Amino acid sequence: MAGLQSGAPTPESITLHGQSRVLEVGFSDGAVFRIPFELMRIYSPSAEVQGHGPGQEVLQTGKREVQVVDLQPIGNYAVQPTFSDGHDSGIYSWDLLYQLGANEKALWAEYESRLAAAGVDRDAPMPEKGGGHACGSH
Repeated sequence: MAGLQSGAPTPESITLHGQSRVLEVGFSDGAVFRIPFELMRIYSPSAEVQGHGPGQEVLQTGKREVQVVDLQPIGNYAVQPTFSDGHDSGIYSWDLLYQLGANEKALWAEYESRLAAAGVDRDAPMPEKGGGHACGSH
């Protein structure tokens, strides 16, 4: 998880826009980003999405219509959204939100490339979970 770097911009405003499905974040350096919920969901920093190491990432699909149904502050450094698909284990530091906003175009291109490489569509349903382990169960 990206931490809060010294001197890094911090949010001055955070607004959920449910109808347009974006999180609007205004930062102390004047940058304002409208981060799509789908982008947040597919790049969740949780182990469920990122895995426990390089190469263990789980490609997320079927998240175009995902909503953020709750957003909780985590200390003075992050927020933890609950998504409409039940995912709620990602903690989004201010640094990560800034990275998602600042690099949105490149992140979408990377995602589309990963979809193409996997031969799946962005709107394909996620495969059923089977036999894997739940984090924290070891």
